[in-house]
Amino acid sequence: MTDAALYFTAPETVDIRETVVGPPDDDELLVDTRVSAISAGTELLVYRDQTPPDFPADEALDTLDGDLSYPLQYGYATSGVVREVGDTVDSDWVGRSVFSFVPHQTSFRATPDSVITLPPGTTAATGSLLPSVETATNIVLDAAPRLGERAVVFGAGVIGLCVTRLLAAFPLESLVVVDPIERRRALAAEFGADRTTTPAALDGAVPAGTGSAVDGVDLAIELSGQPSALDDAIDVVGYDARIVVGSWYGTKREPIDLGGRFHRDRIDIVSSQVSTISPELRGRWDRDRRMDAALDRLDRIPTDELITHRIPFERAAEAYELLDSEPDAAVQVILEHS
Repeated sequence: MTDAALYFTAPETVDIRETVVGPPDDDELLVDTRVSAISAGTELLVYRDQTPPDFPADEALDTLDGDLSYPLQYGYATSGVVREVGDTVDSDWVGRSVFSFVPHQTSFRATPDSVITLPPGTTAATGSLLPSVETATNIVLDAAPRLGERAVVFGAGVIGLCVTRLLAAFPLESLVVVDPIERRRALAAEFGADRTTTPAALDGAVPAGTGSAVDGVDLAIELSGQPSALDDAIDVVGYDARIVVGSWYGTKREPIDLGGRFHRDRIDIVSSQVSTISPELRGRWDRDRRMDAALDRLDRIPTDELITHRIPFERAAEAYELLDSEPDAAVQVILEHS
């Protein structure tokens, strides 16, 4: 059967191309895609040609081999239904709803151990957001929020909102979300933020870092995708505070002021990336445990509020144009496959 796959072919250009998936091998499943979600972070960097040259697509995912040079398939958030199984695979797999880290295409072949069975009652749309919830889980593990802390999240995109939802379950003193877009700030409040503010109005909205043991924020999480937000994070955190960077900036660069209180106040800046687990946790945590934690929290995320646009797969170009040009309008965009 002839299927179709999405390719990034040039800056700000995507193309739907015919592809032949074929029947499953003996040890494989054939899955019909129902929904694939677009990452407004990493995929927009690819779409805009803002990724480093010769940078690996993702060394942790077998489905994303090669580098990020055009043309390429990219994407990692697909849910669907098993249509057919190979001769050595249990027939109980047929009809099962599954998730897989595969690029956008209408169907795909995979081994049973490379897909994740979605919980009963989980919709395909919700299932496609599993990577966002897993990423948020990893960020919160790295952030290690503590009782009574003041926390600030920079960026109320999908990942920022999922992190906000998870942090809202902790007994923090305060949780503030910073984003320039009113719609996203409103969602952050619905997801559990105590206060929201814009970057321009940040002064006075949170305790400023002064080096005092009682002033400033304890934990800042940077998820805006804008490297300049690191300056804002440094400004608001207190002595020996933590800044966790979950954004990937690609080729974007900004001058960051590390010559002021950053050095004397012993501020920690650490990266959080879902391809790996913090070394200090690896004695107890592995990717399976982290995924189980994400699955447990998947249905606690109000995904219907996150998903602002549902666009047919064959009109995928419109989806990327929307995310690129109208960030005020779009939060999570998904592609629906007929």
